[in-house]
Amino acid sequence: MALVGKKFPNLSVNAMNDLGDTFKVNVLEEAQKNNKKVVLFWYPKDFTFVCPTELHAFQAALGEFEKRNTLVIGASCDTAEVHFAWLNTSKDNGGIEGVTYPLLADSNRNLASTLGILDITNEQYDEETGVVTVEGDNVTYRATYLIDEEGTVFHESINHMPLGRNVNEYLRLIDAYTHVQEKGEVCPANWEEGKEAMKADRKGVAEYLSAHAN
Repeated sequence: MALVGKKFPNLSVNAMNDLGDTFKVNVLEEAQKNNKKVVLFWYPKDFTFVCPTELHAFQAALGEFEKRNTLVIGASCDTAEVHFAWLNTSKDNGGIEGVTYPLLADSNRNLASTLGILDITNEQYDEETGVVTVEGDNVTYRATYLIDEEGTVFHESINHMPLGRNVNEYLRLIDAYTHVQEKGEVCPANWEEGKEAMKADRKGVAEYLSAHAN
């Protein structure tokens, strides 16, 4: 189910931060009450391989997101306690020590199930026993959501487990969406901050294409 153009689900989820505080986070409310954009990125499991590289990459870019009035929130289906253990594990040992943004601990999978991003297939119901079985790890793919100040999703993407994300692409998309919000222009292919955008009409596309013929 695509969420682009729709409000992000109104659900509160347990979260953990680097100080060891457990608290509830409602991503929709975070966007609306703070009047900020949100980048919410899901990863499969704590204490794995590609995942810490992504969490450190988002941390390294945190200042760039903050400049763009954007909150960063990580998420997986691990418990808050496992998050805290990982937050207290050094980078040398595969940990995420130094990460300061909150991590959702969707261990009951309420939000991940609503988003439809869990690695489960071949769900079967045994009528005799009443048991439902699935294949897969029941953890999330690398799903990413960009949410605007009103709580509307303006980008979503899902990578398979082995494929790490390009954090700079989310900065570019936030820049592009902000340009649309502020200037009323639309952003053509490969647009980056500082490049020419275009008016969303026949004349606008003709002028843009003729000016960028090569």
